[in-house]
Amino acid sequence: MKPQNHYERAFEAYLQQFHVLCLATRERCRALVSEKEYASLKTPDFLITREGRSWLVDIKGRRFPSGVKHRQYWRNWISQDDLVSMIRWESYFGVEFTGLFVFAYDVVADKAPVPQERLFPFQDRLYAFVAVPAKTYQAYKKPLSPAWKTITMSVADFKARAIPLDELLGLGEKPVNG
Repeated sequence: MKPQNHYERAFEAYLQQFHVLCLATRERCRALVSEKEYASLKTPDFLITREGRSWLVDIKGRRFPSGVKHRQYWRNWISQDDLVSMIRWESYFGVEFTGLFVFAYDVVADKAPVPQERLFPFQDRLYAFVAVPAKTYQAYKKPLSPAWKTITMSVADFKARAIPLDELLGLGEKPVNG
């Protein structure tokens, strides 16, 4: 299954560069799960595994910075549905899997969320990948827009808890033969 947007394609290419086992899912298909009533869950974008650890990954594509007149750095909003679905998926997959929101930043200025050497060039863009475990996001969330049912983390909380993806996955240096 080919990822749908440039953020997901860049993420998949990044993982392939390091030979990280990943499986892209069919995001447009929502899972119906049954407990006392039927609920629809947003499907994670990827399942990845490396060195005995596994993650359910939801890619959140953002520009860094966002905005034209007023630049905003570290935008990290998600929908309430994103969080509820990810926490439920974690419970279904069990302790072997960690729900992870990966913010794929399309770096469009001279400031980036990771050092320059950690940026990933892909299709004439530069990307930075940082991750926040779903349970961490849940612990530090705050409402953003009740009308749109979105939540966010404060910039300070996000910067303190977001982990560069290469560090989280223990990727080290880029392979020479990519």
